[in-house]
Amino acid sequence: MMTTADMALKMDPTYVEISKRFHKDHKAFEDAFARAWFKLTHRDMGPKSCYFGPDVPQQDLIWQDPIPEGKIAYNIESVKEKILNSGLSISEMVSTAWDSARTFRGSDKRGGANGARIRLSPQKDWEGNEPKKLLKVLSVIQSIAAEFGISIADTIVLAGNVGVEIAAKNAGLKIKVPFAPGRGDATQEMTDIESFEPFEPVADGFRNWQKKEYIVSPEELMLDRTQLMGLTAPEMTVLLGGMRVLGTNFGGTKHGVFTDRVGVLSNDFFVNLTDMNYSWKPVANNLYNIVDRKTGATKWTATRVDLIFGSNSILRAYAELYAQDDQKEKFVHDFVKVWSKIMNADRYDLN
Repeated sequence: MMTTADMALKMDPTYVEISKRFHKDHKAFEDAFARAWFKLTHRDMGPKSCYFGPDVPQQDLIWQDPIPEGKIAYNIESVKEKILNSGLSISEMVSTAWDSARTFRGSDKRGGANGARIRLSPQKDWEGNEPKKLLKVLSVIQSIAAEFGISIADTIVLAGNVGVEIAAKNAGLKIKVPFAPGRGDATQEMTDIESFEPFEPVADGFRNWQKKEYIVSPEELMLDRTQLMGLTAPEMTVLLGGMRVLGTNFGGTKHGVFTDRVGVLSNDFFVNLTDMNYSWKPVANNLYNIVDRKTGATKWTATRVDLIFGSNSILRAYAELYAQDDQKEKFVHDFVKVWSKIMNADRYDLN
């Protein structure tokens, strides 16, 4: 008795050649089976740096997403100064660092900023990464990395940190975003293109973007991204509010940018989200006009992702906390904390 799967190994022209090869070469079959079994039982453990014990294979396997060690000893402040004077905007620095790090998946410990695979195929061509803008930013980042002899991955994260620090300074707070050097740069040969293709984001609520309309709602897609990255509801809330006022929306859209001070790390998003002087009027394609109740004039536009932080009772509570006048400093510090968490999510060497 044979199943259709068994029959395919005899009848399919591709599978039958594999079957014949294993039939003639039992050693090759043993090796292939051992490798397949090892991959099956270790695929969700992340890179080899997460393994320990005497049986860890010495060989680097491409499905482990290998990343070479990066440089640790260098003058971080000098690099930051160079980035500061590079001409890159806050939006460009923060959104590029975010796009690089948002691929992290706590489910199988893959993705993240380490390796700087955002500059390689297939990530460099993903629509959600805005390839043209990405190419411009990476050309600056790569030249700075080459000048200091450090990894592009470290430089991308440092640039994001610089953007956040400038925005906090614009808000009247002097802060230093934590940074741990040592990221390496993966090569194209170290990257299994096919296995990274499913990583491509189809939506990013934090940048108020969606590739197309889906059965799943935009806010549910944002929740999926949030849980994959290991964020809590309060972390999701403060992160989104900060991303909005930093002007990181995909394509520079103004949806959800509830501030007249873009580039200032303020709590304006929450203040205006909860302001009862405005009402939300639905328009086409999950969009809303936010209008003045007295004059009827449209002040801002927003999406369902923005709306959920005002309409969901739990998220509304978090939003109202950050909207308070005496919580401006807490908002900045909480944003920096979750930002650092995301940038270091795949730094298993730090744990």
